[in-house]
Amino acid sequence: MSHVFFATELEGVATWWRIDRRDGVTLGFTSHDRDLTFDGVTHRAAPGILPSAIRKTATLDGDSAELTGPLAHDSISAADLAAGRFDGARVSIGAVDWETLERAQLFAGSIGTVQGDDDSFTADLLSAKQQLQVDDVPRTSPTCRATFCGPGCTLSAARFSREARVASVDREANAVAFDGVTPSDYAFGQVRWIEGPHVGIAMDVVAVETGALVLDTPLDGDVAPGQRVRLREGCDHTIGTCQARFANAANFQGEPFLPGNDLLARYPVQR
Repeated sequence: MSHVFFATELEGVATWWRIDRRDGVTLGFTSHDRDLTFDGVTHRAAPGILPSAIRKTATLDGDSAELTGPLAHDSISAADLAAGRFDGARVSIGAVDWETLERAQLFAGSIGTVQGDDDSFTADLLSAKQQLQVDDVPRTSPTCRATFCGPGCTLSAARFSREARVASVDREANAVAFDGVTPSDYAFGQVRWIEGPHVGIAMDVVAVETGALVLDTPLDGDVAPGQRVRLREGCDHTIGTCQARFANAANFQGEPFLPGNDLLARYPVQR
């Protein structure tokens, strides 16, 4: 809908913002004193949660904005922030006439850095123009630059994925052991939670220790044996693993035999 805001002396305008998380959850909020429903989403009155002033430019530099609020709000909790549920979430911010529900979008982007203390949080919002700052030119590397089972790799993720159940949890090491799996197969792999407090969240495996997978995201205290996950095997991105384990060297996205910078320092040696 098109609407000219502030065209009259008395105007009923509120701010709205919407968060689309990567796990499929959509949260809507408004600065109005009652809930507003439009676009199929109920935007809840959110006292204390406010976006900052939005700076928009005609240049290619990324526009900036912030979202701040109390962790006491039941839609945004410290546990969800720590679990990464809001990392990379899409954000839309706009203005709405609370009487007619005519609205305009002022900002679209994603959540970048999230900082929190005991009772509040601050999230940096990255505009869509931020993607223009990403260097997409490939560089040479001895290891594979492709994401395992992603574009360029060509292997099927389904072939290297399986369901498993939690056998034990080591919260001090932030590690989880699973029934009936060979842990070394899942080094640098992924754990996607099907049950439990992290349901819908994917965590990367950063190491394997004493038969357990060390995860990159802090574990919730309610993670317990018996909860189901979907495991995806990992790859160390070396040509040896690609050939011997996956027979996929033809699609290796690296240059393992390209001379490195030390080539300039080499000199003939008498034998």
